[in-house]
Amino acid sequence: MIFKRVGERRPYPDHDTTLREWAELPPRQLRLDELVTIKRNLDLETLLAQDSTFFGDLFPHVVEWEGEYYLEDGLHRALRAALQQRQVIHARVLTLGQ
Repeated sequence: MIFKRVGERRPYPDHDTTLREWAELPPRQLRLDELVTIKRNLDLETLLAQDSTFFGDLFPHVVEWEGEYYLEDGLHRALRAALQQRQVIHARVLTLGQ
């Protein structure tokens, strides 16, 4: 099993966090098997692109809500890590509801 669960939508409230605010969160390590995805589908071209992080954040964005970690952005990075047989990724974590 790669992820804890595969979801298809955001179960948490909208947080309106800007890219600048995400960039201020320090990356931390998370195990892939702790993450719940919010997307069921991924464009294979995005996964395999050499420059897939060129225009975005280098770290996936994860929302911590009600004791769960939801992978909001960076599914392709997490899958690439799994394909490289890594069990952890560095991600920016936004905690909601505290």
